[in-house]
Amino acid sequence: MIVLGIDPGTAITGYGVVSTGPDGALAKSASDTPRLVAKSAHGAPRLIECGVIRTSPRAALASRLHDIFEGVTELIERHKPDALAVEDVFYARNVRTTVVLGHARGVILLAGARAGVTIHEYAPALIKKTVVGRGGATKEQVQFMVARLLRLKSAPQPADAADGVACALTCVMSAGTAMLRLRIAG
Repeated sequence: MIVLGIDPGTAITGYGVVSTGPDGALAKSASDTPRLVAKSAHGAPRLIECGVIRTSPRAALASRLHDIFEGVTELIERHKPDALAVEDVFYARNVRTTVVLGHARGVILLAGARAGVTIHEYAPALIKKTVVGRGGATKEQVQFMVARLLRLKSAPQPADAADGVACALTCVMSAGTAMLRLRIAG
């Protein structure tokens, strides 16, 4: 399974692409095309790519949203993820910040829907609880645990990229829990 995790923002949108599966196993992507999944130890999640989509702070909101949409669309075309995991809106003290963040999430969700990718949305506290074990974890704690879970030498930088990876890991870990429940029930 390949998951594209997104931490939305109008200035900086963080992303992370994580894969799971047995070592060198052939997996079917969303397009039903078999392809080699990145090697990982014992089927553990593996980081394929992470980074940020930056927009110009001086650009109009519509232009920034267009850049985010194009960036996410390009990531989807390049990695052909099975799932898109998007961090849900947090409620800031500034209502305008919350509304603008909602616009960014909207174009990200649109990119995923247009590509036919399964979309999962996770609250920030759930992502922190899944990755760190505490819903009130700090950014530094999230970065540390992302590095540990993926066996990286250092945490993904900047923090927005680590947050995108954490969102992808939440999807992967939730899928693993769901599969375990099915095995127990079956």
